[in-house]
Amino acid sequence: MPRRPLARSRLHFAVLTALGGGALSPLPALAQAAAASEAKPAVATLEAVKVTARKREESLQDVPVAVTALSAERLDTLGIKDLGDLQGQVPNLTIYAARGSNTTITTFIRGVGQADPLWGVDPGVGIYFDDVYIARPQGALLDVYDVQRVEVLRGPQGTLYGKNTVGGAVKYVSKPLPTQTEGSVTLAVGNYGTVNAKAAAGTAVDDGQLRFRLAGASLNREGFGRNLTDGSPVSDQATMSGRLSAGWFPTGSSFSLQASVDHTEDDSHMRGFQRLAVNPSDPAKTPPSTGRYDIASGMPNANHTRSEGESVTATWGVTPDWTLKYIAAHRESRTDTSIDFDGLPAKIADVRATYIDSSDSHELQAAYEGANSSGVLGLYYFDGRAGGTVRNNFFNLSFGTTNGTVYTEGKAIYGDWSWRLTPQFSVSTGLRYTDEKKRAVVLNQAFANDSFSGTPLAIAANFDKTRSVTNTSPRLSLEYKLSDAVKLYTTASRGFKSGGYNIRANTLSFPASSRPFDDEKLDSLEVGAKMVLDGGRLELNSALFHNKYKNVQLSVFTSYTQPNGLPGFFGDFTNAGKATVDGAELEFLWMPSPAWRLSGNLSGIHAKYDEYIDRGVNVADQKKFSNTPKFQAALNIEHNAQAPFGGLLRSRLGVSYRSKVYPTTDLSESLAQSGYALLNAGLIWEKSSRLSFFLQGANLTNKAYKTDGYNIASLGVLDAFYGPPRTVTVGGTYKF
Repeated sequence: MPRRPLARSRLHFAVLTALGGGALSPLPALAQAAAASEAKPAVATLEAVKVTARKREESLQDVPVAVTALSAERLDTLGIKDLGDLQGQVPNLTIYAARGSNTTITTFIRGVGQADPLWGVDPGVGIYFDDVYIARPQGALLDVYDVQRVEVLRGPQGTLYGKNTVGGAVKYVSKPLPTQTEGSVTLAVGNYGTVNAKAAAGTAVDDGQLRFRLAGASLNREGFGRNLTDGSPVSDQATMSGRLSAGWFPTGSSFSLQASVDHTEDDSHMRGFQRLAVNPSDPAKTPPSTGRYDIASGMPNANHTRSEGESVTATWGVTPDWTLKYIAAHRESRTDTSIDFDGLPAKIADVRATYIDSSDSHELQAAYEGANSSGVLGLYYFDGRAGGTVRNNFFNLSFGTTNGTVYTEGKAIYGDWSWRLTPQFSVSTGLRYTDEKKRAVVLNQAFANDSFSGTPLAIAANFDKTRSVTNTSPRLSLEYKLSDAVKLYTTASRGFKSGGYNIRANTLSFPASSRPFDDEKLDSLEVGAKMVLDGGRLELNSALFHNKYKNVQLSVFTSYTQPNGLPGFFGDFTNAGKATVDGAELEFLWMPSPAWRLSGNLSGIHAKYDEYIDRGVNVADQKKFSNTPKFQAALNIEHNAQAPFGGLLRSRLGVSYRSKVYPTTDLSESLAQSGYALLNAGLIWEKSSRLSFFLQGANLTNKAYKTDGYNIASLGVLDAFYGPPRTVTVGGTYKF
């Protein structure tokens, strides 16, 4: 699709006009605290953060779950633009844009995740948008706008959530429907031609019985690099997104009905990468790239992702203690993308891929909130269809397609209940029963030319197979209130992710490739403490976990010789056997005075394979976990004060560190990223409760760090994808 023209001059003029009157990101709570400090000496105390990690609103410090919650204010303060920016702010979290796409997400929590975006395999970490599960990674790297908060839950989830997830969950919660007219507009510009606009408005009529909210974003950036073949940009952004929500809240009734529609179009070009070696099949023998983002592709530089969803939520307070909630949702996405593995004009490894996804879900919850017990019971149904076509052109001599659809039908019943046995001691238990069926329809073919039509030369795979599985996953948690300031908990739980079929199967060369891969299971034991110390000024949340991980699902590539004598590679999907993952996490937040705030996290993890069978041999001691650095840390130092020219001025300096990490399962040392630190900073001036301005900078030292890559020896491909370079944005927000 053609890229949408953007009236950038008008946006520049609007931003410059706004900057003439002041700066961004409102901080009303801090402004009130600063104003109060002028009247009398103030004792700084931290605000109570509310989460819904257990399907009911609770204080973050009261919930016995390893969860990080970032409010809209914190997201603005930290300069978080999309879910990928959460990396560094959450312990043991790896999250980034996957290889050649701006909107496809890769997520790992505590060593559990899935880096392969092809249909046929489920993510290891669930992404939820307003309680609706996003089944595929395409289009799931959500941009942050009009958001109430983001929650990241670490560890198995299933007894509280509609879709079981083995590693954890990321919950995006949008702002609720308003009871009065309100809204905001944010405009920002930056280097690399960044021009962003975000807006939201809501109102209520008929004494608040009818409520509406409309939000949208236009996010535009020139490329970090160029396609040297035609001069077009790469690693750019051209995203349009919008949401419309409406609700009916009848007066005097405990019933409400809400509906929401969202739509996103992304017309960004290819992502650029660095070629790390000369490709032997390149006639020009082009030397390795010198830049991190420039490529020289001969393919059409055209990508497009469309994602959208609709949901309806009905809530009924049957009694003061019991509430029924029904959520019906539909989501779908389509991605058309060029994947030039070689990044050269020659047709060495040129791939054009189309991914199509559609899913329907229904969830019925019954929540109880009593004096000494609370809990939720739920029924969940999921019907998903994911498929597409991948057209491979290797050396302009070998032409093949990967084509098919995976149908997933899942049914589950779950429950989670908590009892307060004494004022100090509580126990909660959960149980989930899942019945899931996957049907894979696969047709992989070889053709004579790049038209990929006519009578195929060979059929690499042609099967229609169904696999059904049931699973029962329990959870048990004990909580002890040592004092008003210290709460201890321990949790034992099981996570589950169903197996499936290898969509890239090649039964001609690998007859066993049509066999299914097995279900993942993870047994987790966690102990933790949540503390509020120093008179309410210091929060410490810590956790130790021990996980036994079975049948780890891995995507691996194997080079081989095709029947025509040409080199080829086979994308297999296999189980690694058994693994043990141990780790520790600490999150802290300290406000020693109204002017200063320190926050951050420390985490360490030791993940090792106990069994990894490769061609009948246990090679566990030779293998490592991908996307799992052994150590991560982050520190944010913030200061706020009255600005000499009026209003509140807040500054931030942040640094995050990650130790060495292997982004791909082949464990290539060329693609491994050694330990590195990123430096970020921000300056926010709240001129008034309505008008504010900001200056945000990320990766200020312009650190070059790898996030992903390709290592395919048979195609001569060795490429590294890098994170964003130094970026700076300035803008303003007006609230009404």
